[in-house]
Amino acid sequence: QVQVVESGGGLVQPGGPLRLSCAASGLTFRWYRMSWYRQAPGKERELVADISGAGGDTNYADSVKGRFTISRDNDKNTVYLQMNSLKPEDTAVYYCNAAYMLSRGTVYWGKGTLVTVSS
Repeated sequence: QVQVVESGGGLVQPGGPLRLSCAASGLTFRWYRMSWYRQAPGKERELVADISGAGGDTNYADSVKGRFTISRDNDKNTVYLQMNSLKPEDTAVYYCNAAYMLSRGTVYWGKGTLVTVSS
């Protein structure tokens, strides 16, 4: 019943912008902390950014600070990742994560969307 679906990935040139979206359904969205992770070829999965249920608290990996912005629209059950000044090393599959704030261990994952930064 619960679904977490990413969209917006694709091919983009270095320096360009890209906006990812993650739509959740089958859950009470405002009670979930939302996060973006990524996994590059041959690398471990890493946390990129996360945002609290009401959107008042955000965190970013050092590698993306100042370039990426996470936001959410609880009326649309959607979280976004605005990526600017993209670099080839940002190439990865980006995954959306929903973590229930009232029960440790209740976590849902999307299937991922591929972002390729290349000329």
